[in-house]
Amino acid sequence: MKRFLWMWAAVLLVIAACTSQPTFDPTMMSTPVSDLPVSMVGDGPQISETTPVPAEVIDAADAEYLLLSNVYERATVSVVNIEASVVAHEGAISDVSRGSGFIYDNEGHIVTNAHVVRNAESIYVTFNNGYITTATLIGTDSYSDLAVIKVDVDADRLQPLTLADSDAVHVGQRAIAIGNPFGLNSSMSAGIVSGLGRTLDSAALVDADAVAYFNNPSIIQTDTPINPGNSGGPLLNSQGEVIGVTTAIRSESGVFQGVGFAVPSNTMQRVIPEIIETGSVTYAWLGINVANEREGLGIASVAEILNLPVEEGVLIQGVTENSPAEAAGLHGGDHKVDIRGNEMCAGGDIVVAIDDTYVSNMDALLSYIVVHTAPGDTISLRIIRDGQTFDVPVILSDRPATVVPFQQCGS
Repeated sequence: MKRFLWMWAAVLLVIAACTSQPTFDPTMMSTPVSDLPVSMVGDGPQISETTPVPAEVIDAADAEYLLLSNVYERATVSVVNIEASVVAHEGAISDVSRGSGFIYDNEGHIVTNAHVVRNAESIYVTFNNGYITTATLIGTDSYSDLAVIKVDVDADRLQPLTLADSDAVHVGQRAIAIGNPFGLNSSMSAGIVSGLGRTLDSAALVDADAVAYFNNPSIIQTDTPINPGNSGGPLLNSQGEVIGVTTAIRSESGVFQGVGFAVPSNTMQRVIPEIIETGSVTYAWLGINVANEREGLGIASVAEILNLPVEEGVLIQGVTENSPAEAAGLHGGDHKVDIRGNEMCAGGDIVVAIDDTYVSNMDALLSYIVVHTAPGDTISLRIIRDGQTFDVPVILSDRPATVVPFQQCGS
């Protein structure tokens, strides 16, 4: 028992030693606080013993931010805020549409989205430095969702952006958006190009009175944050060149949820000069129908099932009546098949190239027609039919103003 009591006494002495206050040392009275060990300064500032990261490491880490700041400083002077008083169909001003735009040339032309300025009674443009002026609507194109407005200002206010070749854009490269989300002028966001060759339904962008239905091809997909007010602003590469015009987002809430879209700069270079010259755009038309690739009916996914000779190209399901395709003798499918629960018309011609440019799918074919052709042009389509490959000349015409029915499968 005594041995046990002695052990407890020893433990208590150790605890007391650990919790007791430091012993007062009279010699410390004459020592300046600045000379005391850090551990004795009390609750004052603590001095870190961690050394700074080497300058070269900091410079490497900040390189991307330096790049983004540089692009912003060079490009933001060319990006404007747009407010348009939109007229309802009854003739009354129903709302104010807000978006972005950017200076296209030294003549005062500004590029934006068609849905920002469509039916506008008046348009106000605010420059980066706060200068406000009115603008004139030159023209719109609902199919590409592009429009041109013009301001009459001093030349020193006009610093056009440089357009890049959007065909050279690759998934994974940097994508920078500058615009006015939620009315916050000169805001920048950055991300990457997350997809190419997307297709937007132009019917969702055109006026309520429109009845024709055509797709907007080669759309750039990006994870760069795009919100209301960004529409019509530039999507830039690391050189500060325009690779696209931000146009839409895919969202269930109305705000950005990770998927944004931009009309490619090459489509813009095809469309904008024509809008400036005539106020509108005419497109060439071929007149074929293909299976929906979004439903897994692209040629690569059905090639094995249908015993096709190729896995890339455009499998024609139907040919539009009185179209250039019908006049050229192109063949649609002749029998229906079930592909994983989806019905399609098989047996039609396969288009593998246009003007010696090979095409992998309908989007590539449509993109070529939109960017590189005009009504009245003669193109050459390379066709595979019944195991034979040959070229077919086709004279393109204007897109129809109304929907034209396709031939029924086998007719």
